Amino acid sequence: MGLLVAIVDMSKVEDAVAAGLESALDIPVQGAGENPGFSAMVVDDHPLVRESMVNRLKMMGAREVVEAATIGEARARANVSGPRELCVLDLGLPDGSGLDLLADLRSAGWQRLVVLSAADDPYSVRAAFVAGAQGYLLKSASPVVVADGVRRVLDGGVYADPSVASLLAAGLRGGPVDTGVSELSQREVEVLRLVADGQSNKQIGDELGLSALTVKSHLARIARKLGTGDRAEMVALAMRAGVIR
Repeated sequence: MGLLVAIVDMSKVEDAVAAGLESALDIPVQGAGENPGFSAMVVDDHPLVRESMVNRLKMMGAREVVEAATIGEARARANVSGPRELCVLDLGLPDGSGLDLLADLRSAGWQRLVVLSAADDPYSVRAAFVAGAQGYLLKSASPVVVADGVRRVLDGGVYADPSVASLLAAGLRGGPVDTGVSELSQREVEVLRLVADGQSNKQIGDELGLSALTVKSHLARIARKLGTGDRAEMVALAMRAGVIR
């Protein structure tokens, strides 16, 4: 009982300290998964892969899904429709690298970008997230894993296939992945776990009984400890270290 009280009291102390700090993070993300009937684009040069993904997205509630086999075709469709709620794309396309398309779509206002690729090397994983992806899935993954990953991104979260999560963390850090993670407090881990679930600062505050300002201050402290203010990187580092699942 004494240990439990001590833990609870420490969380209150951390909250009080965090509430008094200025925040450096304000990255609210609204979950497209909260609004049924999302629109999407699937970019892959293999017809069977496109067909399978289109059918999967429609089963998940997509009201409209357009297809493209090349970067040129994807750009043309994006110019006509404007940003959609989701894009699932391959990195290896006939007319160039999907990384260029990722960066273009991100700049154009596309908020949820998921890579579906056969590449599982550190460079591809890291480069995809740096270019703006919120999810990285392998074509060899089971339908359940793919659906879970897409759903996580639709809800505003970040997802990496379990087999490449360690590559993502190591690549983004460029050094020991434990650096900084071991310094996270219990409250900071709780906040980071909810970030991984795609919750906004307000939603995290409601869940933990904190103000949005206090949540933002916790995130600022997490950013300083991990050496990055990017939510995808913070989540990847925590996943790699095993502090969140």
